[in-house]
Amino acid sequence: MKDAIKIAAELMALSARTAPKAAGQDFIEIKIIEGDDLAKLGEEMAAYGEKTGKKNYDRDGRNVENSDAVLLIALKDAKKAGLNCGACGCPECAKLPDFSEGPEFAGPMCAWRVIDLGIAVGSAVKTASILNVDNRIMYRIGVAARKMGLIQGELVVGIPLSATGKNIYFDRK
Repeated sequence: MKDAIKIAAELMALSARTAPKAAGQDFIEIKIIEGDDLAKLGEEMAAYGEKTGKKNYDRDGRNVENSDAVLLIALKDAKKAGLNCGACGCPECAKLPDFSEGPEFAGPMCAWRVIDLGIAVGSAVKTASILNVDNRIMYRIGVAARKMGLIQGELVVGIPLSATGKNIYFDRK
């Protein structure tokens, strides 16, 4: 099954890469995590949750450790879309401040670039669904992966992948 999951992860990465993006500009970074890095990522997630007192990092970390792969998708160096739409909270794109480091991610960001990330993630999980690969979009994976330097970007999302008799990402304790 691990070979099939690797192929599925690559097809998911393809879906994320080719997903539509505002003004046709691509600021999406993609990386597949496998093997020993899964255990390291899961351990880091649990340690981060304990250090910060945030719930469910240990639970999600165990999910990562029991996965065959994790697809990471990030926004990296995303430029403002230049629409002056105000969706970010600023009346003009030029008034949106540059990135500053937050506790888990960097921001603020152009709302259209965040939508680009969402469309890329949605395209990837659609592909996983078509291939019958169990998955779940996880914010907590992105936090730990970014802190570990597994992927570069200001905002990161992780999608763990598994193929077992029951989806390990739901009905969790």
